[in-house]
Amino acid sequence: MVMPIEKTWWKEAVVYQIYPASFLDSNGDGLGDVPGIISKVPYIKSLGVDTVWLSPIYASPQKDMGYDVADYRSIHAPYGTVEDVQELIDQLHSHNMRILMDLVVNHTSDQHAWFKESRTSKTNPKRDWYIWRDPKYDAQGNRKEPNNWKSIFGGSAWAFDEPSGQYYLALFLPSQPDLNWESAEMRKATHDDMRFWLDRGVDGFRIDSMNLMSKHPDLPDGKVLNDEPYQSGAEFFASGPKMHDYIREIRSEVLDKYDVMTVGELGFTKDEKSVSEYVAKDRHELNMLFTGDIVDMDFGANAKYERDDFHPRKIRKLTNLWQNAMPKFDGWNTVYLDNHDSGRSLSRYASDAPEYRSTAAKMLATYLMTLSGTPFLLAGQEIGMANLGKDYGADSYIDVEGKNYYNEVLKSRGGDVTRMGDVLRELQLKSRDHGRLPMQWDSSPNAGFTTESAKPWMTINKDYTEWNVARQLENPDCIMAYWKNMLALRKEYSDLFVYGSYNALEESETGEMILGYERECNQTNQKAVILLNFSGEIQAVSLKKYEGFSVLISNQGDIFRSNDQAELQPYGAVVLLRG
Repeated sequence: MVMPIEKTWWKEAVVYQIYPASFLDSNGDGLGDVPGIISKVPYIKSLGVDTVWLSPIYASPQKDMGYDVADYRSIHAPYGTVEDVQELIDQLHSHNMRILMDLVVNHTSDQHAWFKESRTSKTNPKRDWYIWRDPKYDAQGNRKEPNNWKSIFGGSAWAFDEPSGQYYLALFLPSQPDLNWESAEMRKATHDDMRFWLDRGVDGFRIDSMNLMSKHPDLPDGKVLNDEPYQSGAEFFASGPKMHDYIREIRSEVLDKYDVMTVGELGFTKDEKSVSEYVAKDRHELNMLFTGDIVDMDFGANAKYERDDFHPRKIRKLTNLWQNAMPKFDGWNTVYLDNHDSGRSLSRYASDAPEYRSTAAKMLATYLMTLSGTPFLLAGQEIGMANLGKDYGADSYIDVEGKNYYNEVLKSRGGDVTRMGDVLRELQLKSRDHGRLPMQWDSSPNAGFTTESAKPWMTINKDYTEWNVARQLENPDCIMAYWKNMLALRKEYSDLFVYGSYNALEESETGEMILGYERECNQTNQKAVILLNFSGEIQAVSLKKYEGFSVLISNQGDIFRSNDQAELQPYGAVVLLRG
């Protein structure tokens, strides 16, 4: 007999991710801020979500949009103050919602006091809080980096410090030096920073670049796979030998003293065994992980901005993998399609064409709300926000990751912009800028995100006049209304959709363009079948085995049966229920 899954608040939570710079500007400086978020707490509550995740708001020089932290206990001044954040925490709690903060502890900013001390001399007590190494030299006496690792943002993963004559490791930007988790004193200081926020009522953390904290102690060269000067060192800096020790220490020293939720960002190692070692209940490490594969489905074989078009087989494979894997080791899924590091799923995996946009957004909402795991939606998903259109050129993209790649390829092609169409196409699909576009509140100038006279910190999608919150609040058939219905159904049928078993429908049963699966709860005898059309063509699927089921919700109306078949319209979705 299969025992029912243990129920917890964080399993039943639905998380709403806010990118602070892009949510709402309260003071007309063109940048979103914490008071702006506070003013929208009733709106957030009205959606039916119950947890808010804030991307980084800490003091930062913003070389990587706050993922370069200069002080974990202060707030980036344009966003507000610690007192503002306390008010947000209190407001969310008073509305029976919780709050997660981003925990960025693989690296800091080079402006953090720790690093400033560390670089003053080789004998400074904080020198070993970061990863410093002597140069190597070639046969001609030319100085070289300690190893050949390539930065995640391109170029070398090492930065040279002239005064001390050593390199420090920076897996992202040179202004983001990696912390040395081998240092017990550094770990204690980091634990103290976590407590600072937990004692103020924060309900958990999303841990950025979580599995990069432990590196192979010898820092060996990465395998040479091409003739480029720098190579991937991921096998030596991802999920290193002490990674699980560090996470368990965080649990025992800090997190277990509070009732909190933890979600780790897992890079590079996405296989079932690796995931189980972080989230299996008996491991006592993390509640859940972002494996990232669901937002990588159209990445090229060698680079994000190479082409590999989405096909429904990809989402079928990943959905089946993780829905089936977690019960094996009593783990828990995250369920998501969008985040601040990705293009909008509507534009990548469905369709933002005017004739399909509303239906396609509702189809994706159906997917997210009917799977086992904790769902995460990115602000704007509830109104069908899309990528910037094809008429936006390379100059419209400001994110360091995409810009660096574009310029690197442009240089390799002799600076010929006319040869960059392939890379621009991929930017238009996958750039991190799309997930960070300012929220579209209404049809007033600057989409109600900021004042008419202000200059927004980044491009506002010009489709905001049609696709905005105010317009959808007036329309009972809109995307937002559908999201609210799906959230309400998920809560009403939590035994089925949150905790129920999962059974994949094979492609031979549904056809290649339809993703289908069943959810079942033995305790209530309820069973649902979910059918999702990931194409712009009408698709038919047999319903013979579902006699006696009724329509729970559909994005295309109730009339879709004929001769024991469902006829799913382009991007159609239906949930059938028995019991």
